[in-house]
Amino acid sequence: MSEKIRRIKVKLGARSYTMAVGALAKSAGAIAKLSAGRDCLIVTDSNVAAGGHLDPVCELFADASRLGVATLKPGEKYKTFAAAEGICSFAAHHAYDRNALFIALGGGVVGDLTGFAAGIYKRGVDCVQVPTTLLAMVDSSIGGKTGADLPEGKNLIGLFHQPRAVFADPAMLSTLPKAELRNGLAEIIKYAVIRDRGLFDLLWERRTCLLKRPDFELYSQLIARCGEIKAQVVSADEAEHGERAILNFGHSFGHAVEHLSAFRIRHGAAVGYGMALAGRLARRMGMFDSASLVELQALLDYVNLPLESPVEADASIMLEAMRGDKKNYAGKFRLVLPERIGSVKIVGDVPEKELEAFLRDEL
Repeated sequence: MSEKIRRIKVKLGARSYTMAVGALAKSAGAIAKLSAGRDCLIVTDSNVAAGGHLDPVCELFADASRLGVATLKPGEKYKTFAAAEGICSFAAHHAYDRNALFIALGGGVVGDLTGFAAGIYKRGVDCVQVPTTLLAMVDSSIGGKTGADLPEGKNLIGLFHQPRAVFADPAMLSTLPKAELRNGLAEIIKYAVIRDRGLFDLLWERRTCLLKRPDFELYSQLIARCGEIKAQVVSADEAEHGERAILNFGHSFGHAVEHLSAFRIRHGAAVGYGMALAGRLARRMGMFDSASLVELQALLDYVNLPLESPVEADASIMLEAMRGDKKNYAGKFRLVLPERIGSVKIVGDVPEKELEAFLRDEL
């Protein structure tokens, strides 16, 4: 792997921070500066702890005054308020003060829960993200969205709590199963469709490398580019009052699929199908040309993301699941639909009858 560390700045005034993409050991100085003399709590899950990543990361935080480890159960079904409360209780039991630093070592679930716990513990302590999955590296570790799920839907409780830093080491991908790589690839494809035609072309040109033993240099490039795109969007709209909603391309349909499957369908598969649906809806509405839809579906299909529904549901059930999406406003569905590869549009006035007719045809 290249010795180069790629650094991306998320510009948010006093809350600005850097994402470093490259070998963690190369960021030892920055990690020591953040952690020296502080109570530090590494939050991880049992899969990561058993996978060999925990001990090397603990060594990097050796300058902490105290270093604790809280281990969560893995999986989306454990992304609950009770889990976030457990992190806070661990810190309180061990008398962590307001100068504490929480470190999220894991995938998107660990990152979201740790960031949420950091945001509410003693009215807010610092957090660092050390993502171990491709999805977390390219998406969930950046931008400060934190939270947990409710039985009624995904990510319905949470807050914006920006990390102090993000350290993404592509070498950690060597332990990921292909299903987890697909999770992240769905998000990378999302970034390409919303903002970067060149990234889409690169993915297609290098498609044979995407699901084999990770090409660390290629993935380092992909992670950094996605980080750049997300940093630009978040810097312009931190709290998702406008443009940041484009990052939800594929997610309105995708979150409904996850919910309906009781989270048995992985996030990447659900979002992949959501992007295919969004592309087909946009084509039906005359926004997206047929050739672009063919390109999008060909790339999704190549990395084994579903083009047809992975859950048993009719149009009314899907609509009901979509109504709980936090991105909707004033009872109206708010969808992100593609105009071309590299550009999307937020559409806040899709008539419910038109959406229902589309879903009847699709499902």
